[in-house]
Amino acid sequence: MPAIQQFTVTPNLPEPLQPLLEIANNIWWSWNVEAISLLRRVDTNLWDAHHGNPIAVLGTLSAERVAELAKDRAFLAHLERVMGDLDRYLNLTSWFESEHPMRTDMRIGYFSLEFGLHESLPLYSGGLGILAGDHLKSASDLGLPLVGVGLAYQTGYFRQYLNHDGWQMEEYSVNDFHNMSMQLEKDDDNKDVTIEVQYPGRVVIARIWRVQVGRNPLFLLDTNLPVNRVEDRELTSRLYGGDNEMRIRQEILLGIGGLRALIKLDHEPTMCHLNEGHSAFLALERICLLMKNQGLNFETAFEMVRATNVFTTHTPVPAGNDHFQPDLVRTYLAKKAGDLGLTMDELLALGRQNPNNQNETFCMTVLALRLSRNTNGVSELHGHVSREMWQSIWPGVPSEEIPIAHVTNGIHTRSWLCSEIARLYDRYLGPRWHEEPTNKTIWDRVELIPDAELWRSHERMRERLVGFVRNRMHRQARKRGAHRATIEAASQVLDPEALTIGFARRFATYKRAALILRDPVRLAKILNDPDRPVQLIFAGKAHPKDQPGKEIIRQLVHLAEEKGFRHHIVFVEDYNIEVARYMVQGVDIWLNTPRRPLEASGTSGMKVPPNGGINLSILDGWWCEGYEQGNGWTIGGGEDFDDQIYQDEVESTALYDLLENEIVPIFYDRSSDDVPREWTRIMKNSMRTVNAEFNTNRMVEEYTQRFYVPALENAQRLESDQYSKAETLGLWRKETLKGWGNLKINCVDAPPLTAHPMGTQLPVRAAVMLGNIPVEDVLVEVYHGLLNAAGEIEDGETDTLFSTDEIHDGAVVFVGNISCRRAGQRGFTVRAVPRKNGFPLGRFETGLVTWWGGNTSKDCSPTEDKGKPETSKS
Repeated sequence: MPAIQQFTVTPNLPEPLQPLLEIANNIWWSWNVEAISLLRRVDTNLWDAHHGNPIAVLGTLSAERVAELAKDRAFLAHLERVMGDLDRYLNLTSWFESEHPMRTDMRIGYFSLEFGLHESLPLYSGGLGILAGDHLKSASDLGLPLVGVGLAYQTGYFRQYLNHDGWQMEEYSVNDFHNMSMQLEKDDDNKDVTIEVQYPGRVVIARIWRVQVGRNPLFLLDTNLPVNRVEDRELTSRLYGGDNEMRIRQEILLGIGGLRALIKLDHEPTMCHLNEGHSAFLALERICLLMKNQGLNFETAFEMVRATNVFTTHTPVPAGNDHFQPDLVRTYLAKKAGDLGLTMDELLALGRQNPNNQNETFCMTVLALRLSRNTNGVSELHGHVSREMWQSIWPGVPSEEIPIAHVTNGIHTRSWLCSEIARLYDRYLGPRWHEEPTNKTIWDRVELIPDAELWRSHERMRERLVGFVRNRMHRQARKRGAHRATIEAASQVLDPEALTIGFARRFATYKRAALILRDPVRLAKILNDPDRPVQLIFAGKAHPKDQPGKEIIRQLVHLAEEKGFRHHIVFVEDYNIEVARYMVQGVDIWLNTPRRPLEASGTSGMKVPPNGGINLSILDGWWCEGYEQGNGWTIGGGEDFDDQIYQDEVESTALYDLLENEIVPIFYDRSSDDVPREWTRIMKNSMRTVNAEFNTNRMVEEYTQRFYVPALENAQRLESDQYSKAETLGLWRKETLKGWGNLKINCVDAPPLTAHPMGTQLPVRAAVMLGNIPVEDVLVEVYHGLLNAAGEIEDGETDTLFSTDEIHDGAVVFVGNISCRRAGQRGFTVRAVPRKNGFPLGRFETGLVTWWGGNTSKDCSPTEDKGKPETSKS
């Protein structure tokens, strides 16, 4: 093959049109209606041909069209307005500047394996990436000093198409980064900025692409360089492609390489947010850098890094977390273990639920949990599920006290809102809804929107959705080589006036796309009512290796071709952000039928209420918090089932009952002006109750106030006086872990356990053998609460026991009281946990707890012991 010299050609625009490039290279345009209108106006045909990619449009624009635009006064005026909007957006005093004016030293690195910003940047597969993209957009809106870090996938996630039998097939398209809204980072000599990452026997080079997301950059690593081996160039080829070895290599690049990229670009973070466990190796790299650059030992560096890591877990099932065999970890991280001063077994222990189990796999989620002080699930229910799922990391700790919080996900509202409804909001809510999407008072003003005006706007969006689906179905049929009659029929599917139900998400079996298809006869009767027709639009991809998920798609497509369902059920291929946007903007009902509690959050349903759609969902994920009487419908009452077949029967029946008895009648109950008044009332309730709470501005504000700012303040305390406090904390942790096994609760004593009136105090004494643990480093508590039928404490609460100078058989006596605040059969026990005064640590920071196992002596009455150890009162 001959040698090839590379060069780049960029769009050549005259001076008056130069601002187009600045706008097109900032993803801000994707959530600004006027900017989209301007870019589309450049050349409508090219815009559609390039799927809304403005850089590709400008790069293929004819010289004649460029000349026309340069002389078009109306277009230039439009360009000036949009450029002015962008300038104002970038320079406006932000929420973060107003709330935290002194936090100019904060820099947050946000790491994610995928980012979904727009369909013209296909670097995502689904919900995790969409959430990451919306997080960046809201961080920009709020002025948060945050930078994103990910990988630049040459072929991204697969493109989906169906064969003649309805079976999902996969193909991959090559991303041309030079014709996308992204630019290479250059140094002062105009050379590509690169970083190096060590792999066994070689060094891999990665260059860095920048995607500008409003105020904030997203940096993407790209190893597709001639200097790298073929297998290393493939590192950034596919998202979720390859085997486990490819995955660990990608995650090393994301975590370790991503951190090095930020440092190289002078964006070294003061804290890191791990969006899922894929990037957890960054924590090891941060420890290494502190040890190398600041001369810290492992324990001290560990405390600094743990204090400034935030970890969000999105996975509600253990199998969804990345696990690597120990030998694979040894192959790729042996050198890193040496740099950390750890043995390989000590490093492996950081990623194991049971650190002493030599046969356990290495889990990235466990590594992230151990190396992050602030951890959270993505909805209230998911927080509960996560605490139960990872309870073994904190053995002996009640599940409700496991230190995994929750921050419920949201959406970036303006990215998903149709222009029709946006204009209604401008007219009746005022312009503040743009800047204050979390303001409930503003959203209460949706009641001012006239029913007829709201309904007509929504009808136009449904008509637009039907037109979009018809075009897609026509293209799908032609691509499959279908008969002419089939192709023509594809252009006639759906009724623009019929009640339209949407279901679009990953086709995993637990999401139960086929639940509504369980009784075909009953469903056909619902869909084919001549006076009250109903139609279903499905979209979504199954993972390439998920054969059961592919089979659900095949069965759905076959059913849609049957006489009773033809034109009433459609499956739209190749689900992406564009398809999602049309669907959430145009459907009347958004259907969600996961098997509870396997839906971590489910943000697709949040995108519907801002556009006037209504949710019909199992009580799972976010809908447990979002549902209120009158703002949508629930399928069932949040029950849990042991028998899945029975569950499907019960919940499909409930779904059909809702459609037949409530949803369809309400939709078609029209007033004299053909407006469904009860339906529009529910639409407004949905807008009013959902929009203010379930958006990423609220979510990012919550992360900032609960995690980011406190983490920075804690880190500044730890690093003060040359990291002396971090060193103290690290030594305390090491000594506590070493000596805690000798601590025992010898005995517990209380008055006769007869009936005690509410409002009284029950005194409790406990004798604790401390071993080598100082008394001030121990928190002793009485744990009490109502007893269930099994005699176990439920929803326990605590009262502190305080140390005394009394000694019982060599053990320190602690005393305190139980506050009898609630009536009923109650029980108590006593526990001890480590604590370190002067440090803002969680109760189970170390994961250690010792429970009273029953008295080892007759009572806890005080005895003389002249050789008692030195003690101090708490």
